[in-house]
Amino acid sequence: MKLFIRPNALQPRSIAFRLIVAVLAVELASSILAVALSFGYERHMHFHVFDIALHGRVDSVIGAVQESDDGHDGVMLVQADLHLPKDDIYEVFDANGHPLGISPNWKGMPLQSAVPERGNYLFLTLEDRHYRILRIQGTRSVDPGKPGGATVRPVTVLYGARTGKVWESIWGTVEFYAAGGVILLLVTGPLIAWLLHRGLLPLRQLASLAAGVSVNAWHFDPPSSARTTPELAPLTHAIESVLQRLERSFTQQKVFVSDAAHELKTAVAVIKSSLQLLALKQRSAAEYKAGLDRCLSDCLRMEEIVRKMLTLAREEDGVHSSGPGAVADLEECLRKNVTQLKTAADLRGIEIWIQSPAGLPGPVCVPLAGDDLSLLLSNLLLNAIEHSPAATKIEARLTLPPDHDVVELVIEDHGEGIDPEALPHVFDRFYRGDPSRTRNTGGTGLGLAITKAVVERAGGAISITSQPGLGTTVTVRLPLAPQAASATA
Repeated sequence: MKLFIRPNALQPRSIAFRLIVAVLAVELASSILAVALSFGYERHMHFHVFDIALHGRVDSVIGAVQESDDGHDGVMLVQADLHLPKDDIYEVFDANGHPLGISPNWKGMPLQSAVPERGNYLFLTLEDRHYRILRIQGTRSVDPGKPGGATVRPVTVLYGARTGKVWESIWGTVEFYAAGGVILLLVTGPLIAWLLHRGLLPLRQLASLAAGVSVNAWHFDPPSSARTTPELAPLTHAIESVLQRLERSFTQQKVFVSDAAHELKTAVAVIKSSLQLLALKQRSAAEYKAGLDRCLSDCLRMEEIVRKMLTLAREEDGVHSSGPGAVADLEECLRKNVTQLKTAADLRGIEIWIQSPAGLPGPVCVPLAGDDLSLLLSNLLLNAIEHSPAATKIEARLTLPPDHDVVELVIEDHGEGIDPEALPHVFDRFYRGDPSRTRNTGGTGLGLAITKAVVERAGGAISITSQPGLGTTVTVRLPLAPQAASATA
């Protein structure tokens, strides 16, 4: 025998379906509880009234016990004075257990043999008829006019009545409540489904709008109901934030690919044109050598672009040489880079001054590997040298803010400065402030982008302020490595 399960049988149900089932289940449980409570209440109330009626009828039976006519101070039951329901049964006994009377319609087993139920009540079943029997012991006075006073005679009465009608009344009430619960479920089920369908409409609209977003269409305008609904507002804001970041990322990626293709295409075109020029006619060895040197220079430039692109990709993807415990001394690394770039600075008559905090208890360590820190510093120093006029100075200042958990590096030049319109874009990849993109515009435009990626990966921040004609100031804030932070505390 093979068990066949439909493919969609195990698929998760929709939120609306689960909410409808949950609400109906709560309603069903409430209805069952209401029916159970109504059963208990109705049973208590009906049998309470039933017992009151039994007590009243027992009192009537006791009242029908009178002095006997035999002159022996006995008692007897005068049934002619009793007007009781025809289905009720009773037995009356004197103090010695002798029967004084029995109901005319009762010819069955003695009522004293009934099963005790609780207190003075007994239970008897005979021919599918159920009786509730009350046992009461009372007294009757005989010869109240005697000189010695009346004689008190104990009397025991067992009075029973059928409980069938009581149960019919109880179950009738319970069935009414049960039918009301079923009708409530049948009415509220479709109503709840409709209300949930209307209530989830903003969510479906939100999903439909989000599904329409693509690489070529980033427009996302959620309905006002999605923004004002407390449950949907966080989701709406999250979708908008994610889409904005994705759009920015895709735009940057497109610009990066376009710029990289432009840079590489230019270099390849220059190499191609140089080789074609050499092949036009027979040339001397010196001319071939000069042409090949130009090709080699362009190849090196193209290699530099690819290297920096790989470096930037490595930094942005988190694949870097700085392990979990990598640290480097910022002051020492700064001095090494200044020494390495001294020749380039001297050729232009530029001085680089280093200013460090006095009285440092130890090295100023930051959570970066030495190679990454050198890459950061060399990019900033080379950028300052390239944009500083001759016979000027560059200042590199290290400061420790009062909180001692970060170190601040400020590199200030007195060069040409940056145009205010270009300042917000200096960290963009391939941005050089020169739309012509000729070979004479300087570097590749990746240095500051790489620098920013290195700083942010270390948990720091970098900012640039500049005034055209007066110079540029770059401020880098890096967190201190744990051991350095504790040493400077």
